Amino acid sequence: MNKSIDEPRRKTAVRPIAIDLFAGAGGLSLGFEQAGFDIVAAVEIDPVHCAIHRFNFPQTAIIPKSVTVLSGHEIRETAGIGNREVDCVFGGPPCQGFSMIGQRTIDDPRNNLVKEFVRIVSELDAKTFVFENVKGLTVGKHKEFLSELVEEFRTVGYQVRLKWKVLNAAHYGVPQSRERLILLGAKKNVPLPEYPSEISNNPSAKHKIIGLPDGPTCAEALDDLPDADLFPTLTNNDAVIGAILGKPSAYASELRCLTNDAWHFGYVRNWNPRVLTSSARTAHTDISKRRFSETAPGSVEPISRFFRLSPQGVSNTLRAGTDGSRGAFTSPRPIHYKYQRCITVREMARLHGFPDWFRLHSTKWHGARQIGNSVPPPMARAIASAVLKALDITPFKPEKTLKLGDERLLTLEMSKAAELLGVKAPNHRRDRKSGAKKRKQTDIEEARILGLSANG
Repeated sequence: MNKSIDEPRRKTAVRPIAIDLFAGAGGLSLGFEQAGFDIVAAVEIDPVHCAIHRFNFPQTAIIPKSVTVLSGHEIRETAGIGNREVDCVFGGPPCQGFSMIGQRTIDDPRNNLVKEFVRIVSELDAKTFVFENVKGLTVGKHKEFLSELVEEFRTVGYQVRLKWKVLNAAHYGVPQSRERLILLGAKKNVPLPEYPSEISNNPSAKHKIIGLPDGPTCAEALDDLPDADLFPTLTNNDAVIGAILGKPSAYASELRCLTNDAWHFGYVRNWNPRVLTSSARTAHTDISKRRFSETAPGSVEPISRFFRLSPQGVSNTLRAGTDGSRGAFTSPRPIHYKYQRCITVREMARLHGFPDWFRLHSTKWHGARQIGNSVPPPMARAIASAVLKALDITPFKPEKTLKLGDERLLTLEMSKAAELLGVKAPNHRRDRKSGAKKRKQTDIEEARILGLSANG
């Protein structure tokens, strides 16, 4: 017999737990935490991403390894959860083989990580899973791989919500057009999550008449932030104390944690709102500035091919750039609608739905890469809330306040982060340019202070 729609959902004495695979800096982790999950473990092979995740999620066990060498048992052991049921496993395997920009080939060996995702879900015996990937997986010959993936899940005892959907972050309260394939799955004896309904932050008829987006606009996301070029210290630093922020929109108020519900069902962080972070300046030539000034909002500058934001529109998709193995090129950050410069990492974070307490790496390259590789937290939160609804769990706000990690985690170059994690550093050419300061303490002492170890 079906439950009455008026019957209250099940309340739990402890928060449901989830595990993040291919965690990056933690966009999905944050959204799932805000929905009411505890993220007990995050698996990420990139040492710099691991350090940033550790800073923002001090309670989460960081596992700096490839999923190819991990077992479900090892993840459980590192997370310290014993035989406790895992409510959800979520993540987005690297998607270069499916991307709609660049070469696409179904035989790309990097796509083997997708099947590793299936294996880990099965070994953890997770109740549900959320698989995130690029829209390119749904196009042309890649549909065949998608069908094979659904069959892989069925083989190990999981049902998948069909027809699958591509969700756009702009429909979930984010001022950015960003489409991602989302697969929702559950064990065959567990209710299958529904896709979350689209959210409209501006439901008024006026918005429809004048053609504004349903969600927040670029101006609503950025207007209260001061111009980074006004602060000389941001030339060699990414943070400045005492920057005066303007009057925020409703969207900006939430990201500044000024509203009662800004933390949703996540943990309150102990942070200093008087510090403007992730705002390192970019030095543009006079010629570039002139070209930027001549570019109309909502159009592309013809030489750089940079998109200029429209104050009353939404951002184009924020990209990650390339990693060290492919030349380490910085992502093409959009041009600000008001200033003749590219936007800062903090402004990218605003357009992505990251709150101001959430820190990214101190360099523009790593910081932009971490945002471009992540799922916007508001969209992740909507998806996670749909999973909780299927599991019949009512979320609750935790009482505990978390202290963020050591700020030196934000400045570690690749080789240093790998050293502290006890893993081999990937070959990233940008290490020499990262600007990370040399440390005076011994590696052992620093690793202890920063809370990093090969065991998470």
